[in-house]
Amino acid sequence: MPQVSRHLPHPASERTTVRRRRPRRALKVTGIIALAALGVTLASTAGNFFLEQHEKSSLAPYGELVEVADGAMNVYRAGTEGAQPLVLLSGLGTTAPALDFAPLIRELDSFDVIVIEGFGYGYSDLSARERTVENISTELHDALSSLALGQPYVLAGHSIAGFYTLDYANRYPDEVTAVVGIDPTVPLAKAGTASSTGGGINAGRILSAIGLVRTVVWIAPSLADPSSDADFTAAELQHMRTMTSWNYGNAAVDDETARMSSNAAALDGVTYPDDMPVLDLLSSDSVATIPNWLEKHENQLKNVTHHEIVELEGPHYLHWTQSKAMAAKITEFLRERAIPQGDPAAPGELGPSPRNRATPQTGRW
Repeated sequence: MPQVSRHLPHPASERTTVRRRRPRRALKVTGIIALAALGVTLASTAGNFFLEQHEKSSLAPYGELVEVADGAMNVYRAGTEGAQPLVLLSGLGTTAPALDFAPLIRELDSFDVIVIEGFGYGYSDLSARERTVENISTELHDALSSLALGQPYVLAGHSIAGFYTLDYANRYPDEVTAVVGIDPTVPLAKAGTASSTGGGINAGRILSAIGLVRTVVWIAPSLADPSSDADFTAAELQHMRTMTSWNYGNAAVDDETARMSSNAAALDGVTYPDDMPVLDLLSSDSVATIPNWLEKHENQLKNVTHHEIVELEGPHYLHWTQSKAMAAKITEFLRERAIPQGDPAAPGELGPSPRNRATPQTGRW
């Protein structure tokens, strides 16, 4: 009988085959996961885009766009027509300044209140030229000039806007009748902080574009809301949440943030004009937690003949919870300096669209 020889596979050869198969299987699984993640991201991005377009077409805007520096800036006006103009400037990254200031706007109803939303804020364009103090001040001046106010105005700035009120008051001193700082940042407080103006990856904008910011705000709206004891209507809160997903991480604010240190350096040694009345309203939280916060403001104003520093109980965003006290103090300060103003009026509701002038009785546009 013929003999049949059988060759058994060599154990080492079998192990080599298994090892070869495992990397291929791992690569295949990785590829499937990557494609799935890409598909989810693309679907989320598309869904976010279409939702945003729907929101913008259905949600009534506030303010009026004015052409500035080859772009469009949004201007919101409220209060009493023909009264003392008072201009409000927001802090860094505030999603919708006119809504953020709503409690204070209602309390300042006897003034002609003007909120200028700089590039990157509210309904203004989200991209712009370099966010230097010079550019921001000249853009603000162009926007205000387009309103033909006919009289000097009070300039009030929150947080980082303290940079811009300082620069503006020196560039255009004849147009500013007084300055009000709302827990304003002084240049010395930001000197030496990291600064970068390179074109790196804007992670915040990516998160916004793919819809992650929208999802987070939907799941935890308190992350986008002012403090729980703030005086906002339900409609204002929802409007701010919606605009957070639109504006988060935009190019203009990203550049402004990156230039914080260089802007502080540009203002090194700059003080307010000696005869410019300045009122600083400081947050008790900031005074307690930021080293030498009170002393830095005192040093900044020591050359100013008519100045006052008032500490109010509350967080950095004082106008969320202390709007009534702020309006009373602003009115008193201006009255003592013989600057025209009226008494704080009873609050109304911030109207959704300022295309039509409000009356003091309703407080609506």
